[in-house]
Amino acid sequence: MPEFKTSDNLRLWYEDQGDGPPLLCLSGLTRNSTDFDYVLPYLVGEHRVIRLDYRGRAKSQRAPDWQTYNIPTEARDVVELLDHLSLDRVPILGTSRGGLIGMALALTAKARLGGLCLVDIGPEISEDGMEAIRGYVGLNPEAATHDDAVAGRAALMAGFVDVPESRWREEVEKHYRETDDGLVINYDAKLRDAVLAAGEGPPPDLWPLFDALDGLPLACIRGANSDLLSPETLAEMRRRRPDMIVAEVPGRGHVPFLDEPESLEALNEWTMLL
Repeated sequence: MPEFKTSDNLRLWYEDQGDGPPLLCLSGLTRNSTDFDYVLPYLVGEHRVIRLDYRGRAKSQRAPDWQTYNIPTEARDVVELLDHLSLDRVPILGTSRGGLIGMALALTAKARLGGLCLVDIGPEISEDGMEAIRGYVGLNPEAATHDDAVAGRAALMAGFVDVPESRWREEVEKHYRETDDGLVINYDAKLRDAVLAAGEGPPPDLWPLFDALDGLPLACIRGANSDLLSPETLAEMRRRRPDMIVAEVPGRGHVPFLDEPESLEALNEWTMLL
């Protein structure tokens, strides 16, 4: 199993597939490398696709200190992964948390970043979306089985339209383990402590991180029904970066699956610039 050890001695799992120029895929807050399963067939063959499970998520080791579940530490982990793979510079396809990590790297390690595609995330995060995240992060679902979770998924995932049941089944099987005691999340429940602690103070100003992307190939894919990335924030991002490639995916909330035609078109246009 491919893994490397961080400077604070955690074993992190990653996957390295395909040939061509490298592309690093970074997932959402509570999610993992499987975020990119749906788009992977469109990337492998053209790119060397590297996917990481953050500390405390999926196949990676849980951290003894939940306070290390933060963006600066996870950005450091990314740089250490690049060092492990002897990669000087890579573009990042960053879903939600992954996009925030990419922006952090633009400010702290820009020489290692070859471009960034933000998936349903920006430098301002809607409080409605954050409240929804605080409502579920670190908690096991009420559903007892995968079947139960699939049955209620469409109602739970506000903003998603015309998603086949098979896709919801894939989602619940990726992110919950079925046990005798019900479904269990496949990441460290202490991530909840980190998220709640981060929300106690005023939100940080992330626009300097976005502005640090100046000169790098930039794209943003937004779910048209997103509760995390508002139309107003996207408009300001476009004002500051008129060259940013933008796609809004109809019938999708937070986050698009990335195999939608609009997502693929934007990704193709962005990768042509790398």
